[in-house]
Amino acid sequence: MDPVQPLCGAAEAIRAFNHLTFPRPDQPPALPYPGNAYDAIGALKTLAQRLPQTFTQTGNALERLVTAGHLSAVHGTPVMHVTETQDLLRDAGDLAARLAAVLERAHSAVSPLSYSGPDDEPEEEPCGEGMCQCYCIGVLHPCGCDCPHTDDCDCDFCAAIDQY
Repeated sequence: MDPVQPLCGAAEAIRAFNHLTFPRPDQPPALPYPGNAYDAIGALKTLAQRLPQTFTQTGNALERLVTAGHLSAVHGTPVMHVTETQDLLRDAGDLAARLAAVLERAHSAVSPLSYSGPDDEPEEEPCGEGMCQCYCIGVLHPCGCDCPHTDDCDCDFCAAIDQY
């Protein structure tokens, strides 16, 4: 596998996230719960934490190529360009480490939040509109309240309920 391919995939994944979370007034929020933001920030933090190693390894690959004499340059020397690239990648690694630290703080800051808005989850269908669960034996049956367990049911579960 081409080692650059996963990096292109990561860049595409970020683009897709940005596209999916772009606010649209005619649609509900793409991250409707604080747990979604927590997960997103956590994933971005992990990405930022891994970037310094990626930058170091990219710089090391260039160093190996220049040391082996396999590089040329349109202007200047290959060593000059590799040295500058490594310095800039080190700076990028330092920035990524700082980014990861800030994202760690953001991850911690969002963690105490919980959702307290309206419950948009569909409610169970009331009797007569689908399936209902027989409370004493836990079996789904077509609704219409034809549960065979009526007031005079003598199964162990119903008998226990009748005691109270």
